Amino acid sequence: MSIRIEHLTKTIGHQTILNDLTLTIGSNEVVGLLGPNGAGKSSLMKVLTGLWRYDKGKVVVLGHDMSTDARAVSSRIGYLPENNPLYPSMYIAEYLSLMARLYRLDRRRAKERIEQLLDMVGLTDELSKPIGALSKGYKQRVGLAQALLTDPELLILDEPTTGLDPNQLEDIRALIRTLGDQRTIILSTHILQEVEAMCNRVVIINKGEISEDTTDLSSLTTLFQERTGRATDK
Repeated sequence: MSIRIEHLTKTIGHQTILNDLTLTIGSNEVVGLLGPNGAGKSSLMKVLTGLWRYDKGKVVVLGHDMSTDARAVSSRIGYLPENNPLYPSMYIAEYLSLMARLYRLDRRRAKERIEQLLDMVGLTDELSKPIGALSKGYKQRVGLAQALLTDPELLILDEPTTGLDPNQLEDIRALIRTLGDQRTIILSTHILQEVEAMCNRVVIINKGEISEDTTDLSSLTTLFQERTGRATDK
């Protein structure tokens, strides 16, 4: 079991942004958090990564209680936030080397891992460019490489394909599908096709609550409209 959530509640001020969520996610599942903007998807991801504390409930990630032992899983989680924070003046290999030092990776291991990741995510031909000169798609690849540096057991991706052109979109989708053979992946999106293309399970979130949890992706459009009262993006 990768994740166990019991009656999770998170408030900011007087607003409840996650309300009594209960959810379990097993190993090597690719789970899509599907919901309209503002539904609580990113908030849930921040709780799972340990970036946000929560008010009530229990959250166990990779066997550790996140209220008391979040640091124990930090190197076992890879996280790509929606607004992928990069240093535009740095070059790709330079940036990944910096991140590897922050993760305290052995220098030899870090060098080998970075070379492996550059090939895996398709960045080898872009090494002569500063990150600020890269397209949106290649910046997302840099973010993915950073998230994968420690070869994490759990990969959390917040809107990983936003703003990509059709060619870049298919490349990133294929990469995520491949990565899902070896680890648990949770990705958020408000786009139906993303779930259909990459996930084997969908959790629909609306107004901070789980309104559906299913592995049947055959009628997602209707299901999404019924659970949220909104039409999903295509």
